[in-house]
Amino acid sequence: MQTPRERNEQRWVLGLTALASFMMALDAMIMTTAFATIRADFGSAVETLQWTVNAFNLTFAVLLLTGAALGDRFGRRRMFAAGIGLFVVASAACALAGDAAALIAARALQGAGAALVMPLAMAILSGAFGREERARALGIFSGITGCALIIGPAIGGFITEHLGWRWIFWINLPIGFVAIALVLARLRESFGPAAPLDITGLSLVALAALALVWGLLRGNSAGWASAEVTGALIAGAALAATFVLWELRATSPMVPMRLFAARPFAAGIAASVLFYAAMYGVLFLLPQFLQIALGFDAFGAGLRLLPWTATLFVTAPIAGAMVNRFGERTLVVTGLLMQAIGLGWIGEIVTPSMPYSALVAPLMLAGVGVSMAMPAAQNAVLSAVAVSEMGKASGVFNMGRFLGGMFGIAALVASFAANGAADSSGHFANGFAAAMSLAATLSFAGAVAGLFLPMRRRVVATAARQDA
Repeated sequence: MQTPRERNEQRWVLGLTALASFMMALDAMIMTTAFATIRADFGSAVETLQWTVNAFNLTFAVLLLTGAALGDRFGRRRMFAAGIGLFVVASAACALAGDAAALIAARALQGAGAALVMPLAMAILSGAFGREERARALGIFSGITGCALIIGPAIGGFITEHLGWRWIFWINLPIGFVAIALVLARLRESFGPAAPLDITGLSLVALAALALVWGLLRGNSAGWASAEVTGALIAGAALAATFVLWELRATSPMVPMRLFAARPFAAGIAASVLFYAAMYGVLFLLPQFLQIALGFDAFGAGLRLLPWTATLFVTAPIAGAMVNRFGERTLVVTGLLMQAIGLGWIGEIVTPSMPYSALVAPLMLAGVGVSMAMPAAQNAVLSAVAVSEMGKASGVFNMGRFLGGMFGIAALVASFAANGAADSSGHFANGFAAAMSLAATLSFAGAVAGLFLPMRRRVVATAARQDA
């Protein structure tokens, strides 16, 4: 039975890891309604300004597994605090940026900080809770992080209109300083397995992710058949294959390939990549649809995302608690089918003259669905590995999430460009409808991947063997 001291320590772990995750997610979300103002301030083209998002995602995805490995090697608490510190410094640089190039560089530095924080947050949290408590803790963690999804766009619009866009970065400083002090004072240090750092593996996975992400991001602007894009994607695939071969032979692999032999791990990763691809793609286009096609201002567009984003705060903690009763497969498959129906529904009804009220029901359906799937997929992945390997598992999960998100943005924007344009509300609505249909297809594919998760009885048996 737990002592009051142990329960108090768990509360601090949950609170501080969720706070750090909230700060990272808020910074990504808060920019969605500020792009038009930043573009006008710098006089930059849309293609240039997109890199304020892409630069963050690029360094985040490339360095995720490095962050997890550094935490295992040098201490998760120490590197977690260092990541928050780097993120705070980069936020100040964003706020002080004098042109688009400086802002893009500072956003890349923010991504590096987030790559330390996010996988270690999940590893620290998972290590502090036993298997039966872990699903509920992850649900609460996802719900608190989801507050950023709920309030981020609206806060970004409000701050941009009343204080200026630079203040969306300044707000990170007080939150970050408090978080660092509490992390060092309240969290216990922990380490991964005592093994040498896999420098070759780190280099290969970083180069593979860089090449693949570069190809995805440049596909729409340079052309998917261009030498630059095809060369980057081929190089990325070759480097990824080399990474797998190296990890199979390495004495101390950064990512033990045997993890993928566990069905809960492999299926949970696959489903997550697909549903995050749909979600991030919609998140990129939906605020623009509300502003360009339906004519709302930045703050109004942020508020009108609430029927979709607010469901995460309510649903994720409940879904986390339901995992132990119904199992991950039921929640992942049901949730992603709901998201597919909601996004497909939007694709069928979109017109430039439609009332906003017509979007409320499908947005809520899609939001509740993905909010069910998120904690269940996370729990399937983390419960499939031993506690000592949760840092690595968390790094793989988060890397898959962001690579999936970047693929989703690239794919949905390509679909949008092939069917519409941003020069009029009618053309934008046509492109947006096609993109929503693609997002529904990705969600359905995620539900199919979720079918490969084992039933609850087998998940419990697998976790029991791992914990033993």
